[in-house]
Amino acid sequence: MKKNLITTVTTLALAVASANAFADVELRMSWWGGNERHQATNAALERFQEKYPDISVKGEYTGWDGHLSRLTTQIAGNTEPDVMQTNWNWMPIFSKDGSGFYDMTSLSKELGVSNFPEASIEMSTNAGKLNGLPVSMTSRVFYFNKDSWEKAGLSYPKNWDELMNAGPVFKEKLGEKYYPLVIEARDVFAMNRSYMIQKYNKDIIGTDGMLQFDQQEMTEFFQLYADQVKNHVFPSTKEFASYGRSNLYEMRPWIEGEFGGVYMWDSAIAKYSDNLKPPMQLELADYPMVDGATDAGLLSRPSMMFSIGRNTEHPEEAAKLVNFLLNDPDGVKALGLSRSIPLSKSGLNTLTETGQLDKNSLQYRGYQQALDVPKKIVATPYTDNAQVMEMFSEEMQHIDYGKATPEEAAKSFLRKGNRLLKKLTR
Repeated sequence: MKKNLITTVTTLALAVASANAFADVELRMSWWGGNERHQATNAALERFQEKYPDISVKGEYTGWDGHLSRLTTQIAGNTEPDVMQTNWNWMPIFSKDGSGFYDMTSLSKELGVSNFPEASIEMSTNAGKLNGLPVSMTSRVFYFNKDSWEKAGLSYPKNWDELMNAGPVFKEKLGEKYYPLVIEARDVFAMNRSYMIQKYNKDIIGTDGMLQFDQQEMTEFFQLYADQVKNHVFPSTKEFASYGRSNLYEMRPWIEGEFGGVYMWDSAIAKYSDNLKPPMQLELADYPMVDGATDAGLLSRPSMMFSIGRNTEHPEEAAKLVNFLLNDPDGVKALGLSRSIPLSKSGLNTLTETGQLDKNSLQYRGYQQALDVPKKIVATPYTDNAQVMEMFSEEMQHIDYGKATPEEAAKSFLRKGNRLLKKLTR
């Protein structure tokens, strides 16, 4: 299987190289991913060059590890590719004032920007400059193990109190090892952020990139985590560390159904579902809401973007490539779901018509739920910042190891968090 995949990718690369000999313009395109994405993207590039024989594209692709470092070096040296697959939360790293990438606003027609929801375009616009086209959107939603919850004799929670009350039931009926949910630090932050937004209609990090919660609100935020651990809703950071360093979906308690669910990106759920011991299966649950809430507080963001390098000498040709990959039926069919569910209206219609998109899949149902729940407050690129999340994780550990109360953790996080965010936004 692996040999065949390598042969296919090599064949596609040779076809691309052959087309290069007759091209007037050469573009470079970079992306990260696995073999499936590499194969699909090379196939799409071959079709692009068939349609535009005067343009050749050289693919520069890697796995995830090291990709950001490589791109950072290229951008710093003004040698970045013409088209790049980028992460949404990289905008503050490379483009604090919006000028780190080519402003795609001037090529909106060529790019087919009208195919994308206005809200997603706003999220990828920085200081009035369109820094990238969102390839797809991803959101954190609840998926539960049907078998585990049936053994506990519980229906999936429809509000936050029911989720909190499920912990003691799992412990009593199934044993100490069983939890309704398993989540890591980023997941805790996102989930409890959702609850706080529903309750206060206020985000933790504002549009200015600074913390908006006061001491009382931040204390409640950390107290909520402490209460969830106490109520056996999910393992503490201390206990979670005892399971080892493997991926969550590869851990034995997940595979065996001791962890009863996840709060996970809809785009990543397949690997969690696929690793469950048969006949166990995951199901999408209702999104819990506070009574009277007008905003679900969902953490929803572009899973990735296609950006154009600020130093490109061929912006129009680069725009043609991006448009082909995201909107043109030939490019969309070639990419398939290798970059998740297309956000482009044209792209989504294409995969629906060809049957490549399974609307009964866990991924699509989660994607659709995220579209249906009320949401007005939009996350900033700092909401999921790696350094902020590491700082939050440290404060959770201080609580778990008895080194800090929720009030002390809140005070420390406010002080250190604002200092970090001030540095990041400066």
